[in-house]
Amino acid sequence: MAAHLQTGAKVRFAFLRSEAAGGLLLMGAAALAMVAANLPGTYAYNDVLHMVVGPTLSDQLGPMTVHLWINDGLMALFFLLVGLELKREFLEGRLSRWSDRMMPALAAAAGMAVPALIYLLVAGSDPSLHGGWAIPAATDIAFALGVLALLGNRVPASLKLLLMSVAIVDDLGAVAIIALFYTASIDALAITAAATLFGIMHLLRWRRVNALTPYLILTGLLWYAVLLSGVHATIAGVLAATAIPLRASGDGDAPLYRLEHALTPLVGLLIVPLFGFANAGVSLGGIGLQAIIAPLPLGVAAGLFLGKQIGIFGALQIGRRLRLFGALPGASMMQTYGVVLLCGIGFTMSLFIGALAFPASPHLAEEAKIGILLGSMMSALAGYGVLRFSRPKAFSASTI
Repeated sequence: MAAHLQTGAKVRFAFLRSEAAGGLLLMGAAALAMVAANLPGTYAYNDVLHMVVGPTLSDQLGPMTVHLWINDGLMALFFLLVGLELKREFLEGRLSRWSDRMMPALAAAAGMAVPALIYLLVAGSDPSLHGGWAIPAATDIAFALGVLALLGNRVPASLKLLLMSVAIVDDLGAVAIIALFYTASIDALAITAAATLFGIMHLLRWRRVNALTPYLILTGLLWYAVLLSGVHATIAGVLAATAIPLRASGDGDAPLYRLEHALTPLVGLLIVPLFGFANAGVSLGGIGLQAIIAPLPLGVAAGLFLGKQIGIFGALQIGRRLRLFGALPGASMMQTYGVVLLCGIGFTMSLFIGALAFPASPHLAEEAKIGILLGSMMSALAGYGVLRFSRPKAFSASTI
């Protein structure tokens, strides 16, 4: 049992290191995408992303392009890692007890609801923009940890754990939103095939099959079935993760730990930065103040920057005063506020939801990107500034 817990701790530390490094790479990839999208006299950036490099796997999607392989293929591995992380944390990690779940659950719920409300207040007068309500609801843990990495040891461990826990619950909410609200139609035969494959995977888990190969083969088939079903294919990653065994037979590591250990550097150091590069490029030609304060980008930016801090910090204050949870060890109120600001970085998941929200309106998707970049940048700079200049003992933790 001790060896099992030690393995879990190693995976968590490796995940944190990889996420922080991946966040720094993601920042670089986003900056590179902006440069590539605005090079004078060339359309190479968009031409490469929309290059056909595969067959038509789904009539709904058409021929597979570089962009589709990244967003619908590689990002399924990102969601698989998210699912593995969720399962581990909820069964034996930081969120394994109801008392541990209270703070991040309330903070994440408020941090998703308030940004969506602010978005609708700003952009809701135009019915064509209603589909973007969930864009500012997500937090980019890689980007946020990348900012924390720049601060070194200035941030208490309790706040890093709070950020991780809120982001974990946040990811769960984002997955549910994608599955429930961004699925236009369902193919009954394909969804039946997906359900059958899902059942077989859990049968293997019940029979204590610990070899990863059959799970990986079935995950690939599940991905294709979900792709055909009309549900976004990346959801297959989260579904598959629930079937990966967390208990090992004999002295070997659990399959979940082995798979998470293998995926963490691949996702953090390659897939997420690649996704950022493929989706963050926005042409700034002709964009002025009017384009920035248009309802869609303004609603997204306001949701991320204002909605996240109002929702999360407000929930922490209310929960603390109602004695629903205790104080954060070693953290001042200003430091807590700085980390809450970082939760307004919605980069990866917000870009992902933005593409799903306006599939038939590329210009609206581009406007959403402007809001995402603006809101995320404001949150990152403000959070960094507060954490950089706040003093650890300036305020008592009991005031949080």
